[in-house]
Amino acid sequence: MRQTSRLVLRHAVDADAKFIVELLTDPDFVRFIGDRGVRDEATALGYIAKLRASYQTNHYGLYVVTANGASLGLCGLVRRDTLPHPDLGFAFLPRARGHGYAREAALDSLREADALGIKELLAICNEDNVSSRKLLEAIAFRFDGMTRLKEGTEDLCLYSRRS
Repeated sequence: MRQTSRLVLRHAVDADAKFIVELLTDPDFVRFIGDRGVRDEATALGYIAKLRASYQTNHYGLYVVTANGASLGLCGLVRRDTLPHPDLGFAFLPRARGHGYAREAALDSLREADALGIKELLAICNEDNVSSRKLLEAIAFRFDGMTRLKEGTEDLCLYSRRS
């Protein structure tokens, strides 16, 4: 568990299943990040199990971001087989957008990357996701061009940050 001035970033637990369903079925999540196949609490538990596996295998992952006990979103570092370095990921519920939570959580994740000795960090986002692109640029990520995670998928904006 990590804390910022307003937020707590913690490992996901099974009790987060309802929140995970709400976040991963949000129309903006599906549009900008993709359909993860989470439709109910049972499939959310499978998603949470993948988050836990990342914590164990990589010593980092996506964390549940909370403020005053309310779950707001996910933020953290992701290790993808299709990218050469870990990437920063974040997603927040509509009610949590526009309050600076994503920026605060992302900056905390950058501190975690530094503490873990990660020298190069990537980020990917949908080209139409203007808010995410602005946030990445505001926290010193550089736009490197377009990429695809695998053949036959959509083009994504690729950003990088070196420490």
